[in-house]
Amino acid sequence: MYNAKAYSAASATSSLASTTIPRRDPNEHDVQIEILFCGICHSDLHSVRNEWSEFMPTVYPIVPGHEIVGRVTAVGSAVTGFKPGDLAAVGCMVDSDGTCPKCKGGLEQFCQNVTLTFNSEDKHLGGVTYGGYSDGVTVDERFVLRVPTKLDLAGTAPLLCAGITTYSPMRHWGVAKGKKVGVVGLGGLGHMGVKFAHAFEAHVVVFTTSPGKQEDALRLGADEVVVSRNLDEMQKHAGTFDFILDTVSADHDINAYLQLLGPDGNLTLVGAPAKPLGVAAFNLIMGRRSLSGSMIGGIAETQEMLDFCGEHNITANVEVIPIQMVNEAYERLLKSDVKYRFAIDMASLKSE
Repeated sequence: MYNAKAYSAASATSSLASTTIPRRDPNEHDVQIEILFCGICHSDLHSVRNEWSEFMPTVYPIVPGHEIVGRVTAVGSAVTGFKPGDLAAVGCMVDSDGTCPKCKGGLEQFCQNVTLTFNSEDKHLGGVTYGGYSDGVTVDERFVLRVPTKLDLAGTAPLLCAGITTYSPMRHWGVAKGKKVGVVGLGGLGHMGVKFAHAFEAHVVVFTTSPGKQEDALRLGADEVVVSRNLDEMQKHAGTFDFILDTVSADHDINAYLQLLGPDGNLTLVGAPAKPLGVAAFNLIMGRRSLSGSMIGGIAETQEMLDFCGEHNITANVEVIPIQMVNEAYERLLKSDVKYRFAIDMASLKSE
């Protein structure tokens, strides 16, 4: 065991502050990683402030962060896929039982015994797992991912959550050339959805409440932009979409988007509004439409996503900050004051 530098919160009302945490030395199947960049996900903020206490109560102190990119510093004797010096990444999971049908089917994210990267039971050291707001981490090789060498590392970090969260449902529902795809919201998730849909050669339409986002949406790869408050603009697209990715976490009218789906069209939720969404049955019945949800992706699919990003030079648009600005970044995140994700430069921890 060794001590790593990190930033943690001691309570739901505490700021994140400098600390040290225990990390395990690598066993025979482990990869030890020096963390270079860690993205800030909105779920980090929810967890730090215990806002998901009903289904995922926070154990303090908490070290958040599950969008990790770094360099391998040591490997266990049985590790075959990595060697010291390799670039590596870790996403939202660091372990699962590996034996259930979900794991065997490449859907580790749905395993009943999944170990999350932070605030999950740590079977090695006891207590809970600590995340990527740290200078190092040790992870089972099965949950370590290869990073294409030509990608910007800061922009790669958010791919481990925002990237796979938007890539996975598009793959599942067959987004491809000739399909008409909508992306609701142009934030951290939405901007990745636009990039992927464009790379899949679909016709991409962005829905936003902010007319000022039109230029950005087109630059990111959208073919059209619709201001969702304009009912005439919305009506022009009624019954024409093959797939819509809804990334909005605020309360909104889901029926307005279900009506835009064509026959057998699907709308997938990746945003998580706090209040239940009211769905009119006829908006599903008419046209055999479907409404679904999606949560990250399995390890093999996440590697597929990273390789796809390497081939198409796709990364997140990030603002790189030192760890000392993380509390300010959280406040800005609440105001949607970032284009489009924060990435923490972990070299800044060296000065702590």
